[in-house]
Amino acid sequence: MEWELWIGIAALVVALAALAVAIGLHAQTARLRRADNAHLTDAAEHEKEPGELIAFVANPSKPDVVGLRATVRAAFAEAALPEPLWFETTVADPGVGQTREALARGAAVVVAVGGDGTVRAVAEAMVGSGRTMALVPLGTGNLLARNLDLPVSDPAGALRVVIAGSDRPVDVGWVQVLEYAPGGADGAGGASDDAPDVAFDALPRDTGVEHIFLVIAGLGFDAAMVADTDARLKAKVGWMAYFVSGMRHLHGRRMRARIRIDDAEPVDARLRTLLIGNCGRLPGGITLLPDAVIDDGVLDVAAIDTRGGVVGWAQLFGEVVMQGLGLRNDMPAKIGRIDHTRARRVRVRVEGGEQAQVDGDMLGSAVELEARVDAGALVVRTA
Repeated sequence: MEWELWIGIAALVVALAALAVAIGLHAQTARLRRADNAHLTDAAEHEKEPGELIAFVANPSKPDVVGLRATVRAAFAEAALPEPLWFETTVADPGVGQTREALARGAAVVVAVGGDGTVRAVAEAMVGSGRTMALVPLGTGNLLARNLDLPVSDPAGALRVVIAGSDRPVDVGWVQVLEYAPGGADGAGGASDDAPDVAFDALPRDTGVEHIFLVIAGLGFDAAMVADTDARLKAKVGWMAYFVSGMRHLHGRRMRARIRIDDAEPVDARLRTLLIGNCGRLPGGITLLPDAVIDDGVLDVAAIDTRGGVVGWAQLFGEVVMQGLGLRNDMPAKIGRIDHTRARRVRVRVEGGEQAQVDGDMLGSAVELEARVDAGALVVRTA
């Protein structure tokens, strides 16, 4: 009968093991059921939460805008988002008033649809609001979009970022023209190598207003190039039209500038252009300010000069290409050079006035201007 005892013990062990497995499976099933129920509850609660209200401020002169509006409505319906608000800019108001109205109506996100001018206008109204600006770039330069690595030639891709992107605070820059050249608010001024040095406080200044920039403000050659770009050519060939314009200014005179960085003593310099940047990437893979970071709380300043005619410009172009690859040429005897520094505030004065621009929008011919950084003042939506 001993074998019967062992069979009984074995059966008891198997039964206990089966019971343990059954208890374990029951517990696991209960946990899974609770998890599924919790997931469904969370999903139901999420569906009950109202989606964020999004407003679009669109430049109707852009050819893609008409079709884009229908695409936006379809995408929002598919994503179960509230129907977006839609505003269009005008010549009289390029987007500031429309953005303020969108914020007043409760928009959590305002989307700038257009070029750099529309982006600047929307940003100006949104600074300090704590709410988010998004972009559907439809312009020639699309400067901010390039520096944020957003889709530039893909409105549908940009729209996906609008709906499902993440938010980050970035810096903005402000420029105030303290003094215009005679007729400079709508005219061009020149500078001479023979012009005498002038003290900062020697002449009365305009009080003026501050103009926002998100990428680069410039005084000198770069602004003259932008001002002289043919609009019809730009419509045909895009940003390449700027280079055609630039060729006409290669033999212009160098400007004499007095520059003050923060609270340091001013320094005198002969320059082709002075760039003050929040970030530094331009169309065509050009990086003018390789150390510029859009959320570091400072502006990057580049003093650019050439001598020796075409040879100097060729060396300068090589310098731009090298720094875009992370290489620097620190030889002191260069005839085409870019000198970099950083600042929270920059003040510059030039004799006679030079063309000034902010993100490609012209300010006119300025004798003296000041730029400052507004750290973390704007929230933007990125991929």
